[in-house]
Amino acid sequence: MNAAIPIQAIPPTDAAWGDSPTSRAPGWVYTDETLYRREMDRLFYRGHWCYVGLECEVPETGDFKRTAVGERSVIMVRGEGGDIHAVENRCAHRGVAFCRERHGRVKDFVCPYHQWNYSLKGDLVGLPFRRGVKQDGRVNGGMPADFKLSDHGLTQLKVARRGGAVYASFDHDVEPFEDFLGPEVLHYHDRVFNDARPLKLLGYNRQRIPANWKLMQENIKDPYHPGLLHTWFVTFGLWRADQKSQMVMDKHHRHACMVSRRNEGGAGSVTQGVTSFKAGMQLHDNRLLDVVPEAWWGGPSVVMMTLFPSLIIQQQVNSLSTRHIQPVSPGVFDFVWTHFGLADDDEAMTRRRLRQANLFGPAGFVSADDGEVIEFVQQAFAANGQARTLSELDGLDVKATDHMVTETLIRGMYGYWRGVMGL
Repeated sequence: MNAAIPIQAIPPTDAAWGDSPTSRAPGWVYTDETLYRREMDRLFYRGHWCYVGLECEVPETGDFKRTAVGERSVIMVRGEGGDIHAVENRCAHRGVAFCRERHGRVKDFVCPYHQWNYSLKGDLVGLPFRRGVKQDGRVNGGMPADFKLSDHGLTQLKVARRGGAVYASFDHDVEPFEDFLGPEVLHYHDRVFNDARPLKLLGYNRQRIPANWKLMQENIKDPYHPGLLHTWFVTFGLWRADQKSQMVMDKHHRHACMVSRRNEGGAGSVTQGVTSFKAGMQLHDNRLLDVVPEAWWGGPSVVMMTLFPSLIIQQQVNSLSTRHIQPVSPGVFDFVWTHFGLADDDEAMTRRRLRQANLFGPAGFVSADDGEVIEFVQQAFAANGQARTLSELDGLDVKATDHMVTETLIRGMYGYWRGVMGL
């Protein structure tokens, strides 16, 4: 595992950004500790919905998954009557992160330190020696007379469920989830997550990437690079600049969808001079690209969604997954992949989805490139925080497009980010 990139302390101020447009972000946005703490508060803990999991991960009462919102450990659990709850993994007594397993099934939650006991919803239901201990004819200790169990439960997050996906927020005044996404992006969300098509869990990948969390949001808002960086995409026609495409955003420009339809690949005008294109590359096992169109696609063979700040939803031909961004520090984030299919998939489709998932994940034939290249970006800006990015392909405007030769989605994200961050 690579070591974390050192942090460069440069004050994030309006003066430091200067008069440069949003398309020219200074390097300290990826490295500054103070700015990072402000991001956690304003983007992950207030005013935003963050992904916590899929309903199919917790099918029965008491099933739980340990996940994260920002840096905070959170438990998603199936409660009585089918409800799903999200609670912070922090005992109200002495702050112990009491849940250590990633998945499991429980009747209730018990902190190992002092045995405080919580319901699946997070309410405190009991604790040892609340009334003290009888000893030598008298009662010793105990909680104060005015101590109320109801005042000392776990921190409970607000939960939104839609089509089998689960989101949560520490901010109980956050806008409704549907308004948070907006109709343009909600359409593509519901294309994948639809109550009429229950989901089936297939498995997980996890990786720790030594880079700032925003770089992965940028990467999946960047249609410019896939047909240049990724040999698989440009050679086999999964994603390249000569495909019919759309770039879609919500009205705030924080969320985005990259929508495209694969072609047959091969040589063409977009491959001239592209070093990643390998004309003679052949598969030893053609089943890896055994693509079967599905009725619910509605035309596109690829839709990559970025829900700001924490989630990427991937439909790449028959491969389906969520990619959960979990910040660790200014220069490190964990990246958790949850691969899934549909409950009514036959065995052949399930195997197909799993084979195609080998294109993605930490060692995927495509995604391994992304993890490495954004680490290189982080290294460069850790060394020179006053250097700037340049995201001006297709001009300076922020607008939806019907092509992928653009960086409009990145410009849109940083316009929104600067507003929320007060920069």
